[in-house]
Amino acid sequence: MNTQTKLAIIAIAVVIPLSSLVIYVTDSNQQFTTIDNSKLQVISSFYPLHEFSQNVGQEKVDVTLLVPVGVEPHDWEPTIKDVQKMQKSDLIITNGIGFENWVDSLDENNYRGIIVDTSDEILVKYLDEGIVNTSGDPHIWLNPVYAKIQVQNIANAFSNSDPENKQYYQSNAVKYNEQLDLLDSKIRNELSNCNHNFLSFHNAFSYFADEYNLNQHTIISSNNSHIEATAKTLEDVISTARELNIKIIFSEENVNARTSEIIANEIGGKVLVLSTLEVVSDGDYISKMTENLDNLKEALC
Repeated sequence: MNTQTKLAIIAIAVVIPLSSLVIYVTDSNQQFTTIDNSKLQVISSFYPLHEFSQNVGQEKVDVTLLVPVGVEPHDWEPTIKDVQKMQKSDLIITNGIGFENWVDSLDENNYRGIIVDTSDEILVKYLDEGIVNTSGDPHIWLNPVYAKIQVQNIANAFSNSDPENKQYYQSNAVKYNEQLDLLDSKIRNELSNCNHNFLSFHNAFSYFADEYNLNQHTIISSNNSHIEATAKTLEDVISTARELNIKIIFSEENVNARTSEIIANEIGGKVLVLSTLEVVSDGDYISKMTENLDNLKEALC
């Protein structure tokens, strides 16, 4: 065996173990960096809260959306896998006002994290004021002024759970709420000189209507969009639309538009979408609310 061949064999013997070591170390480092227990582990109950949480927490927080995009959150129930996922979280961000009917089961399962009710400090509306045991209207996120309170409640919860990064969370909340302020001003200015009566599909826009001096009329006079309209209901709604000279009937992304179309056909009008943002599959909170504003302007201005 000549000297050159000996050197080649020695080189191979040294290089292969070193290569393996490099690959092992690299893989080990990769595996280590994908599990970062220093971040708050957060579950958000549905889309708007997911976006609010992401904007407040950014890279300091791992936020998981609980109800999948495109699924109606009102009637959603967690699977065993979902419950296990929640058990591992530090915080669960909820809307409150009975919107998440599965929250009580967390206590039964000895959840040890923090359940954040983002409706704190918000004056809740009831469908039948003065009647005992009526359910509160949960659609607070559709009022940008109340959405700001929800964002602040999330920032406070993150700050309490992770005091070292309090300034970071509070600063992010301020920046995002500045965007909500701009949205609020835009809605207020652009609807101020328009008509006031609009016809939504179900009772989702009460907080929005109160904030911007509008009158919400509904096809389904309930906080639940899945109730069927009766023939008498349709007759009454058609009569109301004619009386108020309403020409645009609103539907929603997650309901069959047929009911709205029947009414629109009777009055010679048309159907547009007024999104509740519950099953958003494209866009973000501000872009979807801006689309709502554009459709309301077409109906009212």
